[in-house]
Amino acid sequence: MSSQSADIRREIFAKARHVVVKLGTQVLTKRDPDKRGLDTAYIRRVARQVTDLHDKGLRVTVVSSGAIGAGCMELGLDVRPTDVADQQAVAAVGQRRLMTHMHDAFARYGLGVGQVLLTRSDFDDRVRYLNIRNCITRLHELGCVPILNENDAVAVEELRFGDNDLLAALTCNALRADLLVLLTVVDGLHDESGETIGLVQSVRDVRRFVRGDTTTLGSGGMASKLEAARLVTDAGEAAVIADGRAPNVLVKLIDGKPLGTLFVPVRGKLSSRLRWIGLTKRPAGWVVVDDGAARALCKRGKSLLASGITGVSGRFDRGAVIEVRDSQGSQIARGLINYDAAEVRKIMGYRSNQFEKLLGRAAFAEVVHRDNLVLIGA
Repeated sequence: MSSQSADIRREIFAKARHVVVKLGTQVLTKRDPDKRGLDTAYIRRVARQVTDLHDKGLRVTVVSSGAIGAGCMELGLDVRPTDVADQQAVAAVGQRRLMTHMHDAFARYGLGVGQVLLTRSDFDDRVRYLNIRNCITRLHELGCVPILNENDAVAVEELRFGDNDLLAALTCNALRADLLVLLTVVDGLHDESGETIGLVQSVRDVRRFVRGDTTTLGSGGMASKLEAARLVTDAGEAAVIADGRAPNVLVKLIDGKPLGTLFVPVRGKLSSRLRWIGLTKRPAGWVVVDDGAARALCKRGKSLLASGITGVSGRFDRGAVIEVRDSQGSQIARGLINYDAAEVRKIMGYRSNQFEKLLGRAAFAEVVHRDNLVLIGA
């Protein structure tokens, strides 16, 4: 690792005061195929490390996978079920078992735990999104470690997170935490020669290194971890992928040791509101813009005007979050739109002084104002 990379790493970790730690299914389960089940000794080691960080003055929020994996093992299932109803039932069994072990592990060190179960739609709703942040903040104030998991017992396929990597990233952004740590069973992202990449400036530059790597009990992989890193670094925070089985990995990371793959922020910190608009709320549709409009948005920080729009997709109302795509179909921004889909179709390609005649009423000059627009960095 270069001295510059080492300096960047030390600076990022030294400034961290709130960390979101995601534990993958593979690190939470026993490696010995003859001794299947949750690895309670490992959970105790994680609890000790979180306690060490807590004693250093850091807040740690834990996002835990493993409910379905724990349920499979308790019910004697060799592979993760694919039917949604089966997944829900297995998760209902496994979630209780997982939290019992979490409670017992942290109790050894004098810390309580608080369970928070979430679905993707909880983050789409602005009020529930704010309530998530308020609840987790209060748990920390009460001296508890929040343990988050997807509410698998009620979630349906279209609402699912990818092995909780997305859940961890959305939580990190909701809390405006300084650092997302994704713990898995590999020591980071590997390049084409199998070497660990120590520092990544842009997720886009390393996506080519992703390989298919999901398991029989987990649902995620390196692709979902890179997407989680993108969401966090686009918000102005850092993310790291590291080997969760490495001894004392959390404490060593915070001390700036050269472990894992560190993803550095691609911009300054976004406000909570802009994180919700650009990186959390799922878009209701999209508009396509010409090259001139794309340059105005990305290079000059302008609002989106109807004159640069060439296409519209979806049914959405005024105030919805929509994607902005360039002429090649790539997403370049998200924003709150001032018009519904039918109105955009009427005014696209026209100048604002023509809107009143086209719509029969006074109208906004901007389709999306720059204050409600977030550029997508990677």
